[in-house]
Amino acid sequence: MTPSRRRLGATELTIAPLVLGGNVFGWTADKAASFAVLDAFVAGGGTMVDTADVYSAWAPGHKGGESETVIGEWLKRSGKRDRVLIATKVGMLPGEGGAKLAPARIAAACDASLRRLGVERIDLYYAHQDDETVAQEEYLAAFARLVEAGKVSVLGASNFTAARLRSANALAAAAGRPRFDVLQPEYNLVARDKFTGELQRYCVEADVGALPYYGLASGFLTGKYRSAADAGKSVRGGRMAGLLAGNGTPVLAAMDQVAAETGATLGQIALAWLIAQPGVTAPIASATSVAQLEELLPAMTLELSAEQLGRLTDAGG
Repeated sequence: MTPSRRRLGATELTIAPLVLGGNVFGWTADKAASFAVLDAFVAGGGTMVDTADVYSAWAPGHKGGESETVIGEWLKRSGKRDRVLIATKVGMLPGEGGAKLAPARIAAACDASLRRLGVERIDLYYAHQDDETVAQEEYLAAFARLVEAGKVSVLGASNFTAARLRSANALAAAAGRPRFDVLQPEYNLVARDKFTGELQRYCVEADVGALPYYGLASGFLTGKYRSAADAGKSVRGGRMAGLLAGNGTPVLAAMDQVAAETGATLGQIALAWLIAQPGVTAPIASATSVAQLEELLPAMTLELSAEQLGRLTDAGG
């Protein structure tokens, strides 16, 4: 079944209801594995790939830009630029231009991302995080110049509070500049506090499309971690133990029930729940292998009943 596309906020862009996260490319997925995952994503109906200039500066020997470089090489080799939208970000990687959202930094970072990706235009360009050391008017003007120059199509904000996103968009409207039409928040069945409430209401009211990250809670919502012993198997063990001690166990129990009723995997159920939430256009998920990706793709067409969605929501409340 081919997934139906969704309009991304108030923009003219339409995307499939799952975005491929590029944080693993050039890091835990080497070039060959990355190319295979990207090819399989497009073949499976996927339409948007998400990355950032900072991916994967945290890895030993890396300096940032590794993911963009791999994606750029794949675009050149595959010839599939016209089949995917590329989203990337500025605001976490220090470099030329000063403060992370200083106008000169935004300009330099955008040009560097364009070079690494080998594209003439970035389809969706995010402020990766807010920067209160720079006046919002200044960084909004810098982003507007990129749109005017044809280097960027749509603007987005990641990790913004409701108050700051609202004020940024009000300033943009008053100045006749492009606003942040997309939000990328952390949001999943076991971590909801950064999106639900005022921020989600604003996205719905203002037609800002939300593309949540950590849709699988770093793998917790695949059912991989169910005990303290399981948590000890991963470098993310501390976080997994915290989820098990919090609302993770009842959420997994509810997901197990829905899995028994639908035949879907827990990963598919976690993503399908997100796809059904108000304000959400598509969740973001990463995969280091084609097998992992193909397990997630059916989430795009999985329809859970209202009762099942409510049961999952209540389990994590």
